[in-house]
Amino acid sequence: MSAQDPPGAARSMRTPLARVRNLGASHSGTSDFWRQRLTAVAMTLLILPVIVIVLMLLGRNQAGAAQILGSLPIAIILLLFIVASAWHMKIGMQVVIEDYIHNEKLKLASIMANNFFSFAVALASIYAILKLSSGV
Repeated sequence: MSAQDPPGAARSMRTPLARVRNLGASHSGTSDFWRQRLTAVAMTLLILPVIVIVLMLLGRNQAGAAQILGSLPIAIILLLFIVASAWHMKIGMQVVIEDYIHNEKLKLASIMANNFFSFAVALASIYAILKLSSGV
């Protein structure tokens, strides 16, 4: 502690600018943390209706599935669950990649692959739901 510090002041290695911005070591604050919690809550709320929908689809042929999925509320529930799940997966894998891959080039390539994979999974799933729900 220096002579200018008030009594009882805690020592900090953070710069004054970092204290003002209130950002951690990741330089992005806690946005990913809160987004992942938000998607977890969304999936928690949507899991029961999704399970009911899947149980309704068991044993049905494509025409029966299209009839069930043709309902707008059911298609919306499934689409919301897909978006929340893909986003949650992307954030979770990105955190793992950032924590455990130390080579910067490999880390960048892995994060890019994670983003493309998450987007492809979401897009394919959304396409399948829309195609089934439209009855085509």
